[in-house]
Amino acid sequence: MTTKEIATRLAELCQQGQYEAAQKELYADDVVSIEPYATPDFDKETKGLSNILEKGHKFESMVEAFHSSKVSEPLVTGNSIAFILSMDVTMKGKDRMTFDEICVYQVKDGKVVSEQFFM
Repeated sequence: MTTKEIATRLAELCQQGQYEAAQKELYADDVVSIEPYATPDFDKETKGLSNILEKGHKFESMVEAFHSSKVSEPLVTGNSIAFILSMDVTMKGKDRMTFDEICVYQVKDGKVVSEQFFM
């Protein structure tokens, strides 16, 4: 797949809330995920597809309700993809909240090799 094709598919799956499906289909086994900062719940950097899938399960277990999500049209240049992800969620034990983040991906050999999030 080209970077543009990956961007389109990634945005499509994320818009549908199918994050794990996107990761399994589009990510390399040695992918790296970088969060804006380390928290008690998540490390700043996670390496490997299986660890990233586990991180996703952990995040989902912390959510009481997903109300909506929106993904902007992806921007593509060279081997880089970026889009804005907006989520409206209620975390367990907390008030409902909306957050936006810029998601940046690097592609190599037809697979996502890194993801980084900016809030």
